[in-house]
Amino acid sequence: MAVPTEPWIVVTDAVLDDAAARRYVERPDHGAVLVFHGVVRDVHEGRAVERVEYSAYVAMAEAELRTVAVEVAAKHGGPAVAVLHRLGTLAVGDTSLVVAVGARHRGPTFAAGLEIIDELKRRAPIWKREIGPDGVRWQDGELPRPT
Repeated sequence: MAVPTEPWIVVTDAVLDDAAARRYVERPDHGAVLVFHGVVRDVHEGRAVERVEYSAYVAMAEAELRTVAVEVAAKHGGPAVAVLHRLGTLAVGDTSLVVAVGARHRGPTFAAGLEIIDELKRRAPIWKREIGPDGVRWQDGELPRPT
């Protein structure tokens, strides 16, 4: 079987398949495989959170996630990468993000994983709306209001 070299990128409203992400980045010569889960928590910046809604323009989000994954992988020796992001309404405890990285050694694996997460939070056109008992708040920047 051919070993994939391109990152596997998914933006979907379906439950994320962390086992498939892990399989995608595993190689016989990889001594390190990292699978990170971003999980909806019940409090953010001191505010209670009941659920979160993620929205995106999928084609644009997938393209930017791919760009991030390729750039970061190149900086860290070319590890195998999978990035899966969920859209829609998620409850506390649901997984919103899976980032899997496989490489020969743990240092580049952890470094690439952390940098991918930081960069996608900064660059990906995915919007997060938190809903709590005291109302609704957009995270990572307000969307423009209609005039």
